Amino acid sequence: MRSAHWDIAAAVRSIEAASFSSNASPTTPTPTTFPDSIVGANHAKYALESYVNRKMFQGFDRETFYMDGNLSSLIHPDQHRRDCFTQYRDMKAMDPIELLGILPTCSFGNFCFKKYLAIVHPKMEESLFGDLEQHRLVLAGNHLRGQFYGEFLGLAKAVWLLHLLAFSMDPPSSHFEATKGADFHPQYMDSVVRVPGGGRTGGGVPQVVGFPVSLGFKLGSGSLIKAGVYLVPKNRY
Repeated sequence: MRSAHWDIAAAVRSIEAASFSSNASPTTPTPTTFPDSIVGANHAKYALESYVNRKMFQGFDRETFYMDGNLSSLIHPDQHRRDCFTQYRDMKAMDPIELLGILPTCSFGNFCFKKYLAIVHPKMEESLFGDLEQHRLVLAGNHLRGQFYGEFLGLAKAVWLLHLLAFSMDPPSSHFEATKGADFHPQYMDSVVRVPGGGRTGGGVPQVVGFPVSLGFKLGSGSLIKAGVYLVPKNRY
């Protein structure tokens, strides 16, 4: 983004505003403006991570990420769990580029198409690469060989594997997300930046969730993976 001469601060403010609109992107105007960002110096990466995670995990609670109306997990739950674990085991060691070279329109391939287009808005791609060639190729059903798309496929594979693993569990796991403006609860949340006072207070000022960064997960065994949050002083929220 810096090499493309992006205004990172403006992008972060847009991401903050996007918390009020799930369809917004870092280049999509929103009716809400933030003259002063709540994101501290050198913390823009957390806002960008929040944006990408929100897009990647949208639909995670559905067995096909809303890509179709399959209800196997409800009609044949035991078989669906076995199938998910088999897919997880078989795919874990595979290079996603090689897999998609063989089966470009498999469920994982369609997931990649959908999520790439959701994350990389046309205006974003044009400003990053100078044209919309990648967007056009993805819309045409092609998986790209470049470094940028390759990095995206690595992320997509990680989310897809996590989804398969979640749906292979019995009882199934569930996920949760911290709410913007919520009080910090260390038993359920982890601050992505170090805050004096362990997160509850910073310099004597109560801290609240500025924005969620990553999902938390509750496993059927009772184990908990905390949600990642970016904390801000309550008097700045």
